[in-house]
Amino acid sequence: MWRVLARRVARGAAGAPGLVRSCRTFSAAGAGRGAAVGAGAVPLGRGPAWGGPVHRPGGLLLPPAWPRLVPCRCCSLPSHQKVALPALSPTMQMGTIARWEKKEGDKIGEGELIAEVETDKATVGFESVEECYLAKILVPEGTRDVPIGAIICITVEKPEYVDAFKNYTLDSAASAPPAASVPPPQAAAPSPPTQPSPQAPGSSYPPHMQVTLPALSPTMTMGTVQRWEKKVGEKLNEGDLLAEIETDKATIGFEVQEEGYLAKILVPEGTRDVPLGTALCIIVEKESDIPAFADYQDTAVTDMKAQAPPPPPPPLVVATPAAAPPPQPAVPSSPAVPTAGPSPRKGRILVSPLAKKMAAEKGIDLAQVKGTGPDGRITKKDVESFVPPKVAPAPALEAVPATAAVAAAPVGTFTDIPISNIRRVIAQRLMQSKQTIPHYYLSVDINMGEVLVLRKELNQEVSDNIKLSVNDFIIKASALACLKVPEANSSWMDTVIRQNHVVDVSVAVSTPAGLITPIVFNAHIKGLASISKDVVSLATKAREGKLQPHEFQGGTFTISNLGMYGIKNFSAIINPPQACILAVGASEKRLVPADNEKGFDVASVMSVTLSCDHRVVDGAVGAQWLAEFKNFLEKPVTMLL
Repeated sequence: MWRVLARRVARGAAGAPGLVRSCRTFSAAGAGRGAAVGAGAVPLGRGPAWGGPVHRPGGLLLPPAWPRLVPCRCCSLPSHQKVALPALSPTMQMGTIARWEKKEGDKIGEGELIAEVETDKATVGFESVEECYLAKILVPEGTRDVPIGAIICITVEKPEYVDAFKNYTLDSAASAPPAASVPPPQAAAPSPPTQPSPQAPGSSYPPHMQVTLPALSPTMTMGTVQRWEKKVGEKLNEGDLLAEIETDKATIGFEVQEEGYLAKILVPEGTRDVPLGTALCIIVEKESDIPAFADYQDTAVTDMKAQAPPPPPPPLVVATPAAAPPPQPAVPSSPAVPTAGPSPRKGRILVSPLAKKMAAEKGIDLAQVKGTGPDGRITKKDVESFVPPKVAPAPALEAVPATAAVAAAPVGTFTDIPISNIRRVIAQRLMQSKQTIPHYYLSVDINMGEVLVLRKELNQEVSDNIKLSVNDFIIKASALACLKVPEANSSWMDTVIRQNHVVDVSVAVSTPAGLITPIVFNAHIKGLASISKDVVSLATKAREGKLQPHEFQGGTFTISNLGMYGIKNFSAIINPPQACILAVGASEKRLVPADNEKGFDVASVMSVTLSCDHRVVDGAVGAQWLAEFKNFLEKPVTMLL
């Protein structure tokens, strides 16, 4: 029936185009999508299957052409088009209107951008397929979680039709979610007149852009705002570092995508567990628009601030009078209980991450530290210069001086250290690895005599700024062994075993925030000097928290070396989805059999243990890999073949 109706309408359109073009709705539903996209909209047929976004000049992703035109009931208004939010990626269910490229009344040429829509994959340009005029914007900038098919704007063919849609509103609940488009009327009563509604941030403010927290790693669900690199009112240039965000992997710099001015910071420094998509700050194009956002608040951010951790408990000195005998008068002695210093602050304490860490190490109660930074923020200098207040002498306690001294001496029996995002993810992944991967372990001893001799010779030949380490030889030998035994250079992918054709070696690096594994890419084709440079650079960036996501995400084989700490041998936990990890111990002098007069010789022997995923690597395959690895190190010249 629908196909017959479609053919009839198509024939009518060929004879009288105005009959069909008088009122239609854009939709980009995929093949098989048949739901109506507007008030009274009736689909005429099936659209084409998703063909993927189209790359246009400037690096912006553009959606494919819209598949069909759908008539709707708008008889009392001039000829117009309801533009619906299309599916701009195969997995997209909702989108965010990042920015409108056109204003109401502007002319839109064919192929010009109407708006930029943030999907679950990227920010995609939303272009017009024909010339028209933008009559009404129904979903303002910054509106989040707009469902597919929601009507976002109205376009007309003639400029004189624009005024007819000045007061146009949608009466259908399906056109846009109430929480994402227009603020609810009941919310206006309790909120102050100066507080904007986050549901419609563009309605009463100058043109602006809400910068939300993006996913800076594939497994990231929350982040911590470590530090803002810019202040309110400062000019932002494209590529400038805006803030440092601690993800579940590392601390990553968050760069500005375009020029503007920082009008408002919504999430202060040190805020932990910020969900993805949360508005971090407001950016405006004109410096004169900054004062308009002085009192701007976002409901989601306000609720998140209320969940900040409570201040540390009061000092133990307060509990000292409880040890005094009841017969002694409590009233005269009570003034002596408070400390001579400032009283502990109540509410949320503003403190820099470094100062917080130093205070935890020194056992300092931040509630007693007076901050000298902006808004009373506690800085590193405040913690370093802090002197614990002394307890005023209490006459009532003179009878038991020994007991009082013992009670006031300990600062505490333990210290609770907050769990960072990195530490939380490390715990989750290691527990998942041990619980779901059938580990088994193979160990072997390797004579490192020839490697040590070759290393000494090569270090005399290379430049002064390069110093080869034993670990560089281990990385190279591991990569070549993976080429010899590709089964060990594989990954468990649930439905298939992926055998990798390149060897990207992940090297475990210990940092103050936790363990991270930066990657030496294409280690099988790199020389020892190149590997040495990569390891030094990656380790330095890892300890400084400056690794980029692509530098630690992935890898096909992992090496964990604790030999520098004197560890003889240990068993490492597999880094999924990889199938193997090599645990390297220290080299030690041992007596080994030799064909000489003494019958023995002293050799430098290193123990290594290979942890294997039995789902991917059988025992014989793991043993074969260790044999190849041992051969490369005991005869390092073979690595040149």
